[in-house]
Formats: sequence, structure tokens, C-alpha cells
Amino acid sequence: MKRIGLLGCGAIGTEIALAIDSGKIPAKLTHLFDFSKNTSEKLVGKLKNKPQITENVGLLAAAPLDLIVEAASQDAVRDNALAILQNRKDLMIMSVGALLDESILDIILAGCQDFKKSVYLPSGAILGLDGIRSVKDELESVTLVTTKNPRALKGAKFFETSNIDPDRIEKSTIVFDGNAQDAVKLFPANINVAALLSLAGLGSTKTKVRIVADPKTDKNIHEIIAEGGFGKFSIRVENVPSSSNPKTSRLAILSAIECLRAVCQQDIRVGT
Repeated sequence: MKRIGLLGCGAIGTEIALAIDSGKIPAKLTHLFDFSKNTSEKLVGKLKNKPQITENVGLLAAAPLDLIVEAASQDAVRDNALAILQNRKDLMIMSVGALLDESILDIILAGCQDFKKSVYLPSGAILGLDGIRSVKDELESVTLVTTKNPRALKGAKFFETSNIDPDRIEKSTIVFDGNAQDAVKLFPANINVAALLSLAGLGSTKTKVRIVADPKTDKNIHEIIAEGGFGKFSIRVENVPSSSNPKTSRLAILSAIECLRAVCQQDIRVGT
């Protein structure tokens, strides 16, 4: 069984750890680290099989592991992804927005080649990435429209310089209309799906993103419209937010669990 390390013990990290502990994922969670030791200890307290809490990310990367799951932040990816690969560990990244920094992406790609390791990016809170990858050479335009309750957008960097107050939004309001590169920078905890869509298709500057704050919705809604020489397709996903973190969709957590299960289990792979 693969030995798994966990970087980040928040909503997503906790659900992944519980899935391993219950046997849904055929692996062993042996080490974990969170920048809040209290958060690490709280998670360990929920598990039957107790992993070791490391004192820092460096010790996590150096531990006897096969794969590390990042569920912390874009900064955690920027600061630690290469060191994890250098320590001959595979890596699963949840904070995919970090990869829209071309220098970070290039470093990680080179690390995969140099150290013969793999990086996995779960589909997250959207569907259709297999379709986007399949038609990439014929793709002409991709638009992502994300609608969330203002509560799920609070705390985003965007509002630090905007005259829009998420607490005062009373009707459906477009708060951002631009490209994926800017969206990921301004909403780092809300729009990782835009990064995934960019990496699968046209890139961050050509992938259009519109973010809508709607106080009447209790879902995280993502609509994708793709057009090109292959034809056209559109996908709408209405996600239930995670009960522990409204910024995260339940589907994103389930996607991470399934991605890790597929990596750890030898069986039939369905889909592109």
C-alpha cells in the first residue's frame, strides 16, 4: 500500500485523511503537517490509525512516503513543491492556482522530469476536463461563469481594493469579469477551477472568467462553455458547499478522494 503524507489539515485535508482511515482509499496515511499544530492535532484525534505529525514541511518531504497531498494553499505549493519532488515523492496538488505562475509551473515540470516523479491535479469542483483536453488542438474559446453566495467569496484579495462590499450585496452581481490568470490571483481560495480549465485548454490569459455573487444561492455554481472546430459544449455544475468550509465545494473533496484512490489502486481506469 502506498504511504501518504498530508500537507494541510483543513476541510479538504481532513476529508482525505478520513477517507484513507476508513479504507475508501487503499493507502496508509503515515505523516502529516499543518502550519497550525493545533489543526494537525485536531485531525489526528479523529483518526483510528494515528499518523505522525512532523515539525515542518521539510521533514514531511523527507519522510518515508510515496506521495504527498497538498491541501494547504497556493503559497505552500510555491514554497514546497520542488522540494517534495527532489525528495523523490509524487505530489497531488489541490491549490492549482499556483501553477498559473509560469515560473512555478516550469519549475514543477522540470522537477517531474529530473526526479522521475508525477504530479496529480484532481478535477475539483467542475466536470468536462477530459473533454477540454481531448479538443485542445481545435479549441477556440472557453468561458467559465462561477456563481457563489457572497459569504463564500469573503476574504478574497479582490475586495481589498474594490469598492464592492460582499456583506452589502443584495442581488446577483458580477464582481469580476476577466481572464483566469487575474481571477486566480484575486480569488486564490475560490477559483482553482479556473486554473484547472486553463491548464487543460487555452492557457490562463485566453480562458475567460466571470464571477457572480448571488445572495440567493446556496450552491457553488460553475458553467463552462467551450467552442471550436470540434463543435460546442456547455456544462453546468451546481455544487453543495462543504459543511466545514463554504469556499470549498463538496464535489472538489470527492474529486480529490477519487483521484487519490485511482492513484493508489490497480484497476480499470474509465475516461480519457
